[in-house]
Amino acid sequence: MYKSLNLPKLLEMGIIKIKNIRIYAYHGCLDEEGKIGSDYRIDLSVHANLKNSAKTDDLNDTVDYVHLNKIVKEEMAIRAKLLETVANKILDRTLLEIPLVSKVSIKVSKLNPPIGGNVEMVSIVMDRKR
Repeated sequence: MYKSLNLPKLLEMGIIKIKNIRIYAYHGCLDEEGKIGSDYRIDLSVHANLKNSAKTDDLNDTVDYVHLNKIVKEEMAIRAKLLETVANKILDRTLLEIPLVSKVSIKVSKLNPPIGGNVEMVSIVMDRKR
């Protein structure tokens, strides 16, 4: 039978990443952005101790990425002027609702932003630790 190694705590940590969550939302400082909306891309990663879930194979022992996606979708649906504001709310809710998470990082990108040029996207990146 497989025997677990006694590794330092640091090696017990894992990262769960959700990449390229696509959402249509209405963020921005311009009135038109609140009426027309834009396409957004969100990348989220969380650090958590995944040792127990690796052994138990039980969803209750890990970070449910369906829950993470739900937080992103709900917060992106609430209009904000700044991407920093919506990202901050996603970070706060993730740490509040999922105690297993020790660190969360987010990248929120607005695709084809209305900034008077041919720009693929603008992005903000933020992270927060417990």
